Amino acid sequence: MSKKSMHLSIVVITMILGVMLAIQFRTNRNMELGVTADRAQEMVAELARLESDNRKFDRDIDDLTFKLEQARKGQTQARDAITDELNKAKMSAGLTPVTGPGIEVVLDNPDSSSGIFIRDEYLLKIANDLKGAGAEAISVNGQRLIATSEIRLAGSFININLDRTEPPFQILAIGNPEKLKSSLEISGGLVDYFRELGIAVKTQTHSSVTIPGYNKDLRYDYAKSVKG
Repeated sequence: MSKKSMHLSIVVITMILGVMLAIQFRTNRNMELGVTADRAQEMVAELARLESDNRKFDRDIDDLTFKLEQARKGQTQARDAITDELNKAKMSAGLTPVTGPGIEVVLDNPDSSSGIFIRDEYLLKIANDLKGAGAEAISVNGQRLIATSEIRLAGSFININLDRTEPPFQILAIGNPEKLKSSLEISGGLVDYFRELGIAVKTQTHSSVTIPGYNKDLRYDYAKSVKG
């Protein structure tokens, strides 16, 4: 082979190799670009999904926050309702101090020479008449009368709620002042009865009186609450 032919062959081979390398490079480049585009598309789709999930989570958080606030309000309302009922129960039982319009009755013994003295039954009669006239709370010498209160003569003293008391006896009652007063001062009523005995009695209405709560322990040794 002549030098000229050899040179021509080398040139042809070189050109062929160059073309092949160019084709290979372009193919690889296109493949790389194709993978990057696919990945970018996947990332865009993933981002859209995450954004959608985030919006859903935000809605869920708002919904749960609203429900939590409603639950807290419900708990507060329930607690307030229970507290209100408890306070009403305590007031009805006579365990809390109360105030309101009412009447004051004062009984005192006559002179010791008369041999007349105030008996426990007199205080019970007054309490019963006041209750019958709608008294909502009654106290005698600062002792609140409740369902289990005891008024009992003990020698020259009268025990009220196991506390020793003596004249003068101040009875306070909360209710309609005029109605309470009339129930005692009715003709032939207790006021007339006490005055006939020589016992000093005074009644006076008030726009506001304060009666203390029962301050002793409540014990029930035999009575039990009924369940169901």
